Amino acid sequence: MARFYADEQFLFPVVKLLRALGHDVLTVQEAENADQGIPDEEVLAFAISQERSILTINRVDFIRLHRRDSNHFGIFVCTNNRNWEQFAARIDEAVATEEPLQGKLICVVRPVT
Repeated sequence: MARFYADEQFLFPVVKLLRALGHDVLTVQEAENADQGIPDEEVLAFAISQERSILTINRVDFIRLHRRDSNHFGIFVCTNNRNWEQFAARIDEAVATEEPLQGKLICVVRPVT
């Protein structure tokens, strides 16, 4: 199972489902890092300090950060999917497929229907 740090835009219902699947998920809000919007660089730095992979729907900025420096514990860039169960399952499958996560940029996209 993975240790995640979910940024402030990441959907809390998906966080709860990932926890039910056995993942350790800490949100920016729970870490009290979301008072006035934390810069993406600080989100990544905190995740690295805690040895956690990032969960985000902010694909553009986190892809840029990964390209700048891949010394992190994984970044999951996701497309928003309102089918929360499917969203959590796709992340869970990506963890199983991609472990170890260190230094990886993992794209989790909603299926085309």
